[in-house]
Amino acid sequence: MAKDTEKLIRQLSLISFLMAKRRPVTALEIKRDVEGYSEMNDDAFARRFYADRAELEALGIELRVDRATDGFYEAENYSLPPENFYLPSVQFTDRELASLTTALKMLDGQFAYAEPLRLALQQLTWGRPSPLSSPDEESIHVAVGPDVEGRELSQRLSKIENAVFRRKTIIFEYYTIGRDSTEKRKVDPYHLLFRGGQFYMIGHSHERDEQRMFKLSRIRGKISYASKAEHDFPPPEGFDPRDYATKAEWQFGQQFESASIWISERIAWLVERHFAKAGKIRKPRRGEAVPGKGVIFETEFSESAPLLSWVLGLGPRARILEPKALADDALARVARIARSHSGEFETAPKIARRRGSGGSSGGGESEASIRPERFARLITLAGILIGATHTGDSVPMQRLLTDLNVTREELSEDIDVLNVVNFGGGSYVLFAQIDDDTVTVDSEPYSDNFARPARLLPLEAKALIAAIDLLGQHFPDDSLISAREKVVAALGDDPAIGGLQIAANKADDSEIAGQLSAAIAANELVEIEHYKEDQDTFTQRTVEPYSLMNGREGWYVHTWDHSAEAPRDFRLDRIKNVTATGENFEPRDGMKPDLDGWAKTGVVSSSTVARIWIEPDAARRVREEHEPVMELKDGAIVIELPYGGVNWLITEIFKFAGDAVVLEPADAREAVRDAAKALKPELVAGVAAAKAAGAKPATRSRKRETVGA
Repeated sequence: MAKDTEKLIRQLSLISFLMAKRRPVTALEIKRDVEGYSEMNDDAFARRFYADRAELEALGIELRVDRATDGFYEAENYSLPPENFYLPSVQFTDRELASLTTALKMLDGQFAYAEPLRLALQQLTWGRPSPLSSPDEESIHVAVGPDVEGRELSQRLSKIENAVFRRKTIIFEYYTIGRDSTEKRKVDPYHLLFRGGQFYMIGHSHERDEQRMFKLSRIRGKISYASKAEHDFPPPEGFDPRDYATKAEWQFGQQFESASIWISERIAWLVERHFAKAGKIRKPRRGEAVPGKGVIFETEFSESAPLLSWVLGLGPRARILEPKALADDALARVARIARSHSGEFETAPKIARRRGSGGSSGGGESEASIRPERFARLITLAGILIGATHTGDSVPMQRLLTDLNVTREELSEDIDVLNVVNFGGGSYVLFAQIDDDTVTVDSEPYSDNFARPARLLPLEAKALIAAIDLLGQHFPDDSLISAREKVVAALGDDPAIGGLQIAANKADDSEIAGQLSAAIAANELVEIEHYKEDQDTFTQRTVEPYSLMNGREGWYVHTWDHSAEAPRDFRLDRIKNVTATGENFEPRDGMKPDLDGWAKTGVVSSSTVARIWIEPDAARRVREEHEPVMELKDGAIVIELPYGGVNWLITEIFKFAGDAVVLEPADAREAVRDAAKALKPELVAGVAAAKAAGAKPATRSRKRETVGA
């Protein structure tokens, strides 16, 4: 029998023994009666029992210990209070339950936490029909979920989750993109963050002696604990994980400077919607040199490259006023863009393609530890099987395979484990066997201890809250938000605070989403004021809204556009206003968004593809998003980028801040050159005006406990 299976049987038997006794028991009773301990000598039992208690605590199942005055474990008494095992009753409305079910269906197969999310909903919907049998919700769709490396990432997350909970220092190999090398890291993990389609770990780096942020896709091989101690580090003082979900990309670092950026009045609302928490917006002061009507966005930054990328991507609608060094840098980069797109651009010779070292994951053997999902699945399966004995029914095989998302072989293995779990004295919890397409069950009287839903394991609870935080504000009637409040009340705390934080969308589009959700539910025509960023224009559209959909760039509303007389998708954060018309429409047939098209891939349907050179230092980071079509001897790469409009391509090239050059087509090269030449005089004038006005130098603020990727 495999060691992980032995451990599962031992820990489940310990739980069933304590619940069956319903009184405190001694360590000697546990050693004598619980499956898996009786063959051990005293020292081995002491080690195993201590380790099992620690693992169960990490899984959210905490034993009560009445300690003896002499300190010997043999004289301690142990019990498992019902409140430490059973889940408090959660009374969901039908609407909330339907929304939770929809969240599972939308994220199943696209979410690294899909398996614990499924098990969490099984626990929460205990005694009700399977959540997967509920009708679909048609007003919201997911085209892109946080799918990164599938099961391998789920195992990695599980290990880090456990380390965060137990305050265990971890050791792993990490690909450092700046040095293009894989190095050993020793980290005290504080928190997990999902942001921009990627998972990150925030923790104290022993090598840097500072707080850092690590991208999970850059971790190589296995993650191991640094010691066998129960805890390796104390809780960090003053650490607030919510802070990291609201920072801008230029605010992940240690030392901070202040920047003042002029924003055109045409997009002031857009900047406020996107970055209200990353700085403050004010009116220009009297005598302050500004390029035109607009506002001043003041923000702190620790890394200049992301800030330059954002500002240059806004083209003539933004200008850096302070610090002067940053404004000079922006001017130099625009001049570089103009030069590199004038005349011929020579690249280094081509070499044979190699696999990107910044790719998804390296090798390394998997940990021989129990996955929390397996433990939760066994408890859930035990409850389902024992519940069937009350009615005398057998359980359809297909129901178990569907509800638990397992294969027939995995189900057979789980049943074999449960058949050995006992609560002492040869009394087993249940005996189940597979007969053709059904599972028949016999149970013992005390097996009813498993006939109520168990508390959500920390991983299940975090999966549930993460799913709600990912989708919640885009559901009609705030049904997921109210469900979240009930789950947190039942758990006693908010799992997002101590585990996984889902970063908010780049823009706060909750008000727009709410207005559109109401219109979708009422089949009501709406008028939208939509901003076309690549053309810097506003358009008024009358649309029939059908559903909300997330994509690589954010959330969209899928509509029938009366102006175009065709289906159209509009990004919510580009909709400035929504006005209800009070007029209803008859829904059209076939109005489903393309969930496998551009929203998922980020590739627009276009016959035009640009070939783009990426300079060597930027190439390693770009590899994580784009597969090179050519490798060059100096370390540069060439990628292909489809585009529908040349203005969009210009914006993307400007975001590279001089580190990218369009090689072809020729007309696109010329368009980028002309845009850079047109912007350069404005930047020169802006720098001169700031200098003439006696612009103050940048002020350096105190060192902050923040992170650097």
